[in-house]
Amino acid sequence: MALAQDAAAAIAEATGIPEHDFALVLGSGWGGAAEMIGETTATITTADIPGFSAPAVQGHVGTIRSIRTPQGKNALVIGSRTHFYEGKGVRAVVHGVRTAAASGCKIMILTNGCGGLNPACGPGTPVLIKDHINLTATSPLEGATFVDLTDLYSSRLRAIAKEVDPSLDEGVYVQFPGPHYETPAEVQMAKIIGGDLVGMSTALEAIAARAAGMEVFGISLVTNLAAGISDQPLSHEEVIEAGREAGPRISALLADIVGKL
Repeated sequence: MALAQDAAAAIAEATGIPEHDFALVLGSGWGGAAEMIGETTATITTADIPGFSAPAVQGHVGTIRSIRTPQGKNALVIGSRTHFYEGKGVRAVVHGVRTAAASGCKIMILTNGCGGLNPACGPGTPVLIKDHINLTATSPLEGATFVDLTDLYSSRLRAIAKEVDPSLDEGVYVQFPGPHYETPAEVQMAKIIGGDLVGMSTALEAIAARAAGMEVFGISLVTNLAAGISDQPLSHEEVIEAGREAGPRISALLADIVGKL
């Protein structure tokens, strides 16, 4: 937690803004939203902030932006996400979220690119996260830290999103450890236990955000149908391409949702 406080202090000094109102982690396909949310008032290289490092995944940017929205709020856009599969430990995975909390953020917006289990929600479809299943076999919380996750993904924020786009579907996100894609049998397991989306991020961050007292909003972009749902092989290039094609549309959607917060 002390490292997050140090990072927040460094961000406040670099941006000239003592506290931010909300934060966003922009995953695969969502990066364009930063340009639409408002005016960027400061851009920081994440490697210059305590506890952060350069992104390890193609399609992610290594910056933190401070953005002033038209509604007069200050948003912190975290472009560098550490994934569990990078082997840096869970504390590193949730450092961005904890830094956002230490920076005063009351809302944490988590986005990702994911595999879809429903053929009706093909590549390019945004899906609200209503719940998750954490299959990483770990937690960002340590010791006797008991946190209620009943309404982890805020129903209030999901209702706002549906005001913007009533056609948005909701689903349960399943976080696997990665970095390998899931096998068809694992995908079927995820489906049987109630999953709609599969990916390698978000769940651990959401837990840390709730523990820090933030309201959590999650939204996924289906970049591919999961293994066994489609007969096509999986590739990271497919994920990047689906994100590129859907980027302008989903970025505008997210910016509209942010404008109502």
